[in-house]
Order: sequence, then structure tokens, then C-alpha cells
Amino acid sequence: MSMLSLSSATQPTCLTCGTIKISKLIIADSCKYGRRATQSFGRMDLGQNLVFGKTAKNIIKGLYHNPRFGVLAASTLPVIQTAEKLSTYLFRTEKGGNVTVVITRLKDGKYGLNVEISSLQLIGNDADIIMSWGVFRSDSSSLIPIHSSDSGIFETPFAIDSLNKFSAELEFDASLAPFYISFLLKWHLNGETVEIKSHRKTNFCFPVGVKSGRPGPLGVSYSADGSLNFALFSRNAKNVILCLFDDSSSEEPILEIDLDPYVNRSGDIWHVSMDNAMNFVSYGYRVKNDGQEKSSVVLDPYSKVIGENSLGKICKEPTFDWSDDVRPNLPMEKLTVYRLNVMDFTRDASSNLPDEIRGTFSAISEKLHHLNDLGVNAVLLEPIVPYDKLKGPYYPSHFFSPQNLYGPHGDSTSTVNSMKEMVKRLHANGIEVLLEVVVTHTCDDSSLAKIDKPSYYYSNNALNCAHPVVQQLILDSLKHWVINYHIDGFCFINSSSMINGFNGEHLSRPPLIEAIAFDPVLSKTKIIADSFDPLLNSTKEIQFPHWKKWAEMNSRFCSDVRNYLRGESLVSNLATRLCGSGDIFLNGRGPAFSFNFVGRNHGLSLVDLVSFSSASELSWNCGEEGATKKRTVLETRLKQIRNFLFILYVSLGVPVLNMGDECGQSSGGKISVKERKPFNWKSLKTGFAVQTIEFISFLSSLKIKRSDLLQRREFLKVENIDWYGPDLSLPNWEDPTSKFLAMSLKCDQNDENTLTSDMFVAFNGGDSPVTATLPPPRLGMEWVRLVDTGLPYPGFFSTTGEPVVEKIPGSLGYQMTPHSCVLLEARNVDG
Repeated sequence: MSMLSLSSATQPTCLTCGTIKISKLIIADSCKYGRRATQSFGRMDLGQNLVFGKTAKNIIKGLYHNPRFGVLAASTLPVIQTAEKLSTYLFRTEKGGNVTVVITRLKDGKYGLNVEISSLQLIGNDADIIMSWGVFRSDSSSLIPIHSSDSGIFETPFAIDSLNKFSAELEFDASLAPFYISFLLKWHLNGETVEIKSHRKTNFCFPVGVKSGRPGPLGVSYSADGSLNFALFSRNAKNVILCLFDDSSSEEPILEIDLDPYVNRSGDIWHVSMDNAMNFVSYGYRVKNDGQEKSSVVLDPYSKVIGENSLGKICKEPTFDWSDDVRPNLPMEKLTVYRLNVMDFTRDASSNLPDEIRGTFSAISEKLHHLNDLGVNAVLLEPIVPYDKLKGPYYPSHFFSPQNLYGPHGDSTSTVNSMKEMVKRLHANGIEVLLEVVVTHTCDDSSLAKIDKPSYYYSNNALNCAHPVVQQLILDSLKHWVINYHIDGFCFINSSSMINGFNGEHLSRPPLIEAIAFDPVLSKTKIIADSFDPLLNSTKEIQFPHWKKWAEMNSRFCSDVRNYLRGESLVSNLATRLCGSGDIFLNGRGPAFSFNFVGRNHGLSLVDLVSFSSASELSWNCGEEGATKKRTVLETRLKQIRNFLFILYVSLGVPVLNMGDECGQSSGGKISVKERKPFNWKSLKTGFAVQTIEFISFLSSLKIKRSDLLQRREFLKVENIDWYGPDLSLPNWEDPTSKFLAMSLKCDQNDENTLTSDMFVAFNGGDSPVTATLPPPRLGMEWVRLVDTGLPYPGFFSTTGEPVVEKIPGSLGYQMTPHSCVLLEARNVDG
């Protein structure tokens, strides 16, 4: 099919009409679309190309009485009622004349069609020209059968005026649109019938109720007049067909609109609009490239709501009442993050939630008390968009809509609203919502690969983040989540691949990373780079270009802390991580840009880190592999878990706690995400979970209370920190056998010119006890113990503190057990 509006033509004599391929012809009489009955046009199978057969006899007689359309033809044509011109199409005939079609909107809402023939050289003055025409939907094979006695072909005579122009007029009810008219001309002379087609030897064809549309915005959008616009990017497509469905369970579309590259394409954007959406419920595209006979229907990458058939839903995004929603807008250094998977967090029956909401966004809202118990003020959700069910959430297939499984009923509308309600409730409780996103690759079956793989990808399923179209897709999707879902920030998985160029080379100024950093919407959110690569199941550390905007998941923090606690690291590495990782964040950022973690979802859980030895995971089993009943091993494991949490919270930076670590969740030493078990809510009642959650809550409160030292946007000044070995000498920084490190954090005077208290923190990663000599506190103060991970529960932490007694006069020391950490705070002697 080829068609072109005269309003966009510069050389009308060159306009042409191509070939229409259809299998079902629909002629107005009585038609059904899906389950909606209407008067319509009858049906006739005509094979792959529309070729008119024998003339239907006595057909005109019935046409004048059909309420859905009419034919106006007389020696002197009446003027159609005052109308609004919608489209004009110009065709050349194989005989050299022109055929002009004008489509108008009549005052009564109907469509008026005026077909005019000019400059057609015919032999004889008594020539009789007839338009042999039919109305059809598409080449879809899924149309509901029409029971009609009509042949499906109508013949309408042309009237001729004094200027030797032939004209015919038709009227159609607007509710029939969109549809196509396909016709040819018949010339009767001296008992002979001659068919006249376009100069391409094809039928003349044009749409009714379908307009060229606009190239923006991409996706489906509604105009002020109620019309519906579709726009799709594809630079390399040879043919694009819009497929419309009236039943989300149907496998075949009820209507297919073949987009004309001369009319429905602006640059690399294919577009079309319709005056009304009828009863269509979803849509997709067939995108054909060289050599393809027929392509499958694929999802629009910009669809905001996905229907049950995994295609775009034709609807405005569900309205939601955001009134009274206030974004927490927490400073980065004040964050305490809890990473979770929406499905696994509550899908277990132990959550004691109704079946219909378990594993959904709504269920997270029902567990606010647990988040409050932990003292977290931000949740980091694993990818929530549709993804490859076999490979998992880090292989997305779409970027603009939440996974329908996370809705209460698996329905797209309820999913959208339940996610927004979850965000609103979390905000009301002072909790920000961050999303993990993957923008560097897709699953193998993503629609992007079928729409335009050369533009979107640079190899296999790796997205070309340097391509402007890919950048625009990613930016649009991120802003969609911020604007329409009130999301507070993003963690970009596999961020090290975001710096790749067209051929996979590393760019010094990656355009996507820079664009996100300076986007007026996104730059106001938390943007976090995570160098973990799900494709390789490993971390690729790079010097990430940050423009003083990007934070990072600090994988070096994770590895250095793990190595220290298993006895394989220098104490200098631990000191660097405790102070906010100045080797990474000193140049233009600060410790608040370091998101620290010790356990994560794709690897060993916290309990497994101390129960299984793995060189790749940098873990130590504390003396025996796997499950054990040995008391000494279990005691060491318990201390190591406390040590991990203690170092995580006392270090400068943002602590990130992983779902399940607070209750001893284990995958039996397996690191695959597929081996992960859902959160067991019954485990919260175990003695381990009770004391661990209390400890985490204490550390969260301590970090807030001592924000002057533990929640800083800037690094500590040299005069605010002293480092010690066991006897107050300098630490043995480069001695691999040294396992002890202590630091004294000294506070500044506050605004009232008064002092808060200093803190002393010591770490013994060795197998032997150590007596740590304490620096003398300030005048009038004494050291009190807040934490000693080597003591039994409940005495290993305290908010009130236990005074440290001077056992040897003139020498203040503290006895530390093997594999333990201690936190002391200076308090006034008089309380």
C-alpha cells in the first residue's frame, strides 16, 4: 500500500499507489468485530491481492437504504453538507489521468468521500465510468465470519460535469472506522469493459479514519480531539504494520494497518493516528526486514501498560491520586538501604498475607513494621520490569512498565496502581524507593531486537548505549518512573558497560552517563553505578566517570572487608574502607557517594559467608564447611556476622543491607540467584534473628545519633582521626600478619561551642585475644562500652553503655577476644 497526503506533497504528478495485500474483504451490510455486533460490510475472501471479480448485480438498489453508508451519484451531483476536510490522496492511472480522493468529516459525524477523475483520455463521448470498490479491514486472518449474501463488491457510477471531470460521492458511518477503501475503474464502451488501475497496475487504495499521525511522542498517545497516535522508531525496517486486537486473549489481530513509508514515516519514526480506538484493547507491530515473509507481532518498546497478551494496552495510564505525597528527599549521607526482591520478600505463606497480594507491591506496604524495626529509610528493589523468566530479573524485556506478576491480580492496571500506592505509603513513612535497572543489555527475545537490532545493539543482546536512540529510550524510561511513579533514584546494574561505544570500546566521556548526570529531572534523584555484570556473574571494576553526580556500589568495600575478616588483607585496606574509600571518592565526591555492602543477592548470603569457604566469594567457614554443631565454630560464625554488620555501619558511606541477612537466610552455599529461597517470616522468631535485628536497629540509631562522625558528606579531616596498634603505637600498615587496627574519632565543637563525645573503635581479626591500650579520654570524661561483638547476647551492645574499668592504675586497657570488634564512646564522668 502506498498513500500520500497532498498537504505534504511537493510534486503531485509523482504520487503513486502501491499494492494492498489482504485475505478478507469486508463490505457494508452486517459485520461483527469480536463480541461487538454492528452493521457493517459483509465479507469476501479474495486471496492475497485484492482483485475484483464479477460485478454484483442489482447492488446499487440496496445501497440507498443502508443506514451506515450511502452512495451519491447523479448527472448533477449534489453538494455534500458542510464538512471538515481531513485528507486528500492523489493517484495516477495507467491511462495517464489522475484520481483525487478527498475525505471529509460531515456535520453529522459521518465520513464523506469524494472521488474525482481528471485528465483521463477516453475514446468516445458516451463513455460510462464505474468505480468498482470494496471496504476491508486488513490482511488479518482472524476476522469473525460475516453472514451476508452480498458478493462484497459494489459498483458506483461516476457523474460527468461540463469540465469533463467524473465525480462520485460516498458516505460512511464514523463508527466503522478505521477501514480501507480499495477500488478500480471500469470503462464500458460499445459492449466492452476495460479495467483501469493505478500506474503501478494495482488497485487504488486509501484509508478512512486513519491519518498519517505524528512522529512524537513515541508510543501511544491521545490528542486533545480524542484521536489516538502511534509512533515507533525503526531505521532499518522495510515495512511496519500496526496490529490492533479487540480481545487480549486473541492470538491474531482484528485489524492490521500497513504503514506507508511516504505518508507514515518521518525520518526513522513510523507513525499513524486513528480518529477513534473503537473497541481495540491492545496493539503491537509487525516489523519486516529484508528477506522476511511474515514477522511476529512484537511489543511497542514505549508501551506504558502491558496487557494479558504481553502487548501494549490501548488506554491512558491509570490515574492515581498523588495528593499528600511528599518525597522524603533524604540527603545521600543519611540513607540506610534495604535491598529486596518484590516477589521473594512476601510470596512465602509464612508472610501471613492473603494469597492475592503475596509477592506483590501491596505486600511490601503490609511489611512496613519490619522495615521500621531495621531502621532503614530506603528500599532498593531488584528489577521490577518484565524479564526473561528463565534467566531472571537481570535480563529485561521491557523498560516502561512494572511486571504484571507484582500486581494483586496479575492485571496491568491494578499492578500500576498498587506500585504507586506502595511508593506513596513508603514515602509517608519516610522511606525512599530506589530501583535497580539494567540498561546495558536485554533478554534474547526482546522486541528491540526484532524492531531494529542494528540500531539498538552492538553485539548479541548488548545494547548500544552510545547510540542516541538507545540513550533517548533509557532517559525516557527513567524519567517515566520518576514523574509517574515518584521513584527516588536508580541503581544501574552492569554500569561498567555503559561506557562502551558503538563497537564496545571504552569512551572517556560516555554520553549516556553524562546525560543522566545533567538531566534536569534525573540529576535530582539518587543515581548509583553498580559494576556487577550479570552476564559474566562478576564485578568489572573501572574508574567510573561521575561528573560529581554519580554514587557507586562499592565492591572494593565488600572485598576488603571480607578479606580482612578471613585474615587475608592488610589493615591499611580496612582503614581505607572505614574512612569512606578516599581512593575512589576523594576527587570531587565524598564518602556519601559510597554505597557499602558485604552481602548481595547474586552471591553468598551473610550466613553462608561464614559457613562456606570460597576463593571466588572471599568467604571463610570459621573452621568447618557447611552445617555444624561444633560450639566453637558456631560462636565464631556468630561473632563474624556481628563483625560484618558492625563494620558496615560504622564505616563512612551508605550501608546496604540485603534481604534475609537479618534472619540467617541461607542458600546452602550456592551463589546463583535461582537458588535463592523466598523470605521465611517464621525465621524472624528465632533467637538468631531476634538478636541480629535488634543489633541492626541499634547500629542504625547509632549512625543517626553520631551523624557528626558516621554520616558525613565530606571526609574526616586529619585532625579528627588517629590510628593505633594494640599499644597505641602506629599500626603495622604493610604487615600481612597484623590483624589488629584501632581508630579514635575525635569530634569538633558544635554550633553552641560545646563538644560532643569522641569514639574509639578497635578490630581484632586474628585468632588470638588482644589487650588494646586505650587513649586517655578528654578531661572530665570516661570511656563506656557500646559494642563488643565477642560478648554473649544481650550484653554485646548497649545504648546506655558500660564504663571501662581501669584494672591497672595508670594504664587503661581493654581485653578483646579473637575475631571481635569493640566500640567505646567518651561520656561525662558525672553522667
